[in-house]
Amino acid sequence: MVATAEGPIVSSSGLRVLPDMILDRGAPVAFDTLLIAGAPHLGDGPVDPALLDWLRQSALRNRRFGSVCSGALVLAATGLLDGRRVTTHWAVAEQLARQFPEVRVEVDALHVRDGPLRTAAGVTAGLDLALVEEDLGREIAKKVASQLVMFFKRPGGQLQFSRRGEANPVGRSTLQEIQRWVIANPAMDASLAALATRAGLSPRHFARLFRQEIGSTPSVWVETVRVAAARAMLEAGERPKQAAAACGFGDIDTFRRAFQRQVGITPAEYRRRYETVGAA
Repeated sequence: MVATAEGPIVSSSGLRVLPDMILDRGAPVAFDTLLIAGAPHLGDGPVDPALLDWLRQSALRNRRFGSVCSGALVLAATGLLDGRRVTTHWAVAEQLARQFPEVRVEVDALHVRDGPLRTAAGVTAGLDLALVEEDLGREIAKKVASQLVMFFKRPGGQLQFSRRGEANPVGRSTLQEIQRWVIANPAMDASLAALATRAGLSPRHFARLFRQEIGSTPSVWVETVRVAAARAMLEAGERPKQAAAACGFGDIDTFRRAFQRQVGITPAEYRRRYETVGAA
């Protein structure tokens, strides 16, 4: 554990961690593996230039380097991720891709290996990454997984855990009213023509205004909202066919394709994740 200053490191939950060493900004250090941990609001402000210089000098001296969760935002600021495949927590994946367009962000991946680089999506995805199999072999990795009571290989990607589509309405008041109506009535007609009529605009003008202020086409946004509504129903125990009908999908196949596109697994698989132990 490396700190940038003397004293304990205070985590976001209040836990205090004593560092093993204090970063000497003028002296790069070679470790076997160097990982940058994430933290809430890590990407909200600039990163200390001296820290970035130290990382640039130190990272490539190691056998491996990488990040867990939003730590990718710090590592990307060094330029070491340019042209590489990486993942990060779904909540900051768009921010990472926007701020660092040279980085190839894999939004749904739990963890990614690219040469000496290792990145993981979130805290528990850091356990999935773990590097145990890579260093000690498959059998020992299986034993570790069994001791930790966790999947040896977790099914699906990280989008099954994301909460995309649950953001508050944004944009001018007319568009916010449309968004609130769709969220409250996911089964109603939400075609471009129907929404434009409700907004009192021509379809062409409505589509252009929506994309400009919301950052998405109306059809993509509506699908995202409907999938989010269906997820809530599946989590409550509703069956996929009923969830599809209640959330405005014309048929179960259309629902299944949309759900897999956004969540990465089928509605039936997703529902099973939330089944109560002992339920029929």
